[in-house]
Amino acid sequence: MTDERRTIGTAGAAGRGNRSTPPSTAARALAGDRSVPKKPVKKAKPQPPAQGESKAAQSASAQSASAQPKSAQSKSTQSKSTQSKSAGRPAAKSTRQLGGAASKRPRSTSSQRTRSLAGERQGPPRLRAVTEADAAAAAAAAALDSESSKSSLIPGGIPLDEIVVAVVQAAQRVLGADWEGRLAAFVAALRRRLSGEFEVDEFGFDSQITEVLSAAVEPLAERWFRLEVRGVENIPAEGGALLVANHSGTVPIDALVTSYAVHRYSGRNLRPLGADLVFALPFVGQVARKVGATLACAADAERLLTTGELAGVWPEGFKGIGKPYSERYKLQRFGRGGFVSSAMRAGVPIIPVSIVGAEEIYPLVGNVPSLARLLGLPYLPITPFFPLLGPLGMIPLPSKWIIEFGEPIRTDAYEPDAADDPMLLFNVTDQVRETIQQTLYKLLVDRGNAFF
Repeated sequence: MTDERRTIGTAGAAGRGNRSTPPSTAARALAGDRSVPKKPVKKAKPQPPAQGESKAAQSASAQSASAQPKSAQSKSTQSKSTQSKSAGRPAAKSTRQLGGAASKRPRSTSSQRTRSLAGERQGPPRLRAVTEADAAAAAAAAALDSESSKSSLIPGGIPLDEIVVAVVQAAQRVLGADWEGRLAAFVAALRRRLSGEFEVDEFGFDSQITEVLSAAVEPLAERWFRLEVRGVENIPAEGGALLVANHSGTVPIDALVTSYAVHRYSGRNLRPLGADLVFALPFVGQVARKVGATLACAADAERLLTTGELAGVWPEGFKGIGKPYSERYKLQRFGRGGFVSSAMRAGVPIIPVSIVGAEEIYPLVGNVPSLARLLGLPYLPITPFFPLLGPLGMIPLPSKWIIEFGEPIRTDAYEPDAADDPMLLFNVTDQVRETIQQTLYKLLVDRGNAFF
C-alpha cells in the first residue's frame, strides 16, 4: 500500500487512526471516487526526435498529444489542488471536502475502480520469448490430438463411427425397426442351409428361399412402390384356392409383388403357375422352382389345388405384359378358360385379383420384333429410359401400387362334368375378367396420380 493510504484519518501521521477521525469516515474516504488525494503524477518529458525522423512523424506526434481529452487534464489539476490543500488542513476537514465532492459527482462502480487500479498498477502486458520447453509441449499436444483423431479413421480417411451409424440407419430403413431380429433369422436360416437342414417338396418348393426372397422384395414393395393391399380377408386361411390376376408391366414384377403380398398379409405361400419360357431361362427357372412356381398346365394346377395350396395364374400371359403403354389397364383375352376348368375339378373358389401400378414401372413405347425372334423372346421392349440409359433404364419407376383381392367365385356348386362344358367355362371366364376390369377402373380413380 502507498503512504497516502496509511495516513488516511491520522492527519498526515503514520498509524492506525485517532479519535478525531472516526473509522467510517476513513472507510468512505478509502472507498470513495478518484478525488482521494494522490501523489502528483510526474509527466514524462518528451524526448527530442531523432535526426533522421521526418517532419511528418513529428507533426503526427504533436497532433496526438494535443488530442488528449480535456477531462483528463481537469482531473489531474483537481487532484493536484486537492493534494495541496490537504497538506495544510486537518484530516477531518479534508474528509468533509472529499464527501462533498463525492456527492456532487456520480459514484463509479467497483468493477470500474478495479479495472482502473489494475490498469494503473500493472501497465501494458509484457511479452516473453518462446522457449524450447514450450515448443516441445505444444508438439506433444498436437501429436496426441492427431493420434486420437486417426484412431477412429479407416485407411481411406473416413471416420469409422460415421460408417457404422450410416449402416445401422440403412438397415433400419430397409428392414424396418426389427432389423436385428430379421438379420438374426436370416443368419440362422443360412446356417441351417449350409448344414443341409432344409426340405423341398415334389415341385421343388423351398420355404427358406421363399422367406429370403420375401425379405428382399419387401423394401421394393413397401418403400418404392408404396404398396396398398385390400381384401386380404377374402383369401381363405386354409384349403385350396385359385387366384386370377391381370398381367402388365413389361417385366413380370407384378407376379413377384403379388406373391409377397399374399405371404406378408395372409401368412400363406402362393404357388405361381408360369409359362414355359420362365423355366427355360438359366438361373431364373431354378429360382422359380425354389419359390414354389410350377408349369402352367392343368395337371400341375389340379394337383396343387387338391392338396390345399394357393395357386396363382395370370391368364393374359405375354400379351398382357407386352402390350403398349397406350393400352394400359385394358385386359387382353383370358385364354380358353383352362384355369376355370382346373378350379372346377378341384372344387376350389376363384379369387379375382386386381393390380394397379405395374403399368407405369416400365412404360412400353416400342418393340423390335425381328430382334426378339432372333433372341427367342416374345418381344424386345423399348421404354423411355431403356436402352437409352443402359442399365439405369432397368430401374422401375416408383409408381403407387394397389392390390385388391376380390370376393371368391364359388365353383363347388357345379356338377363334376361341368368342367368339360365349353360354354360354361367361357361364361365363368368372362365373369372373372369383367370383375377384374371393373375393379381396375375403380382403383384407378381411388389412386389418382400414378406417382404422387
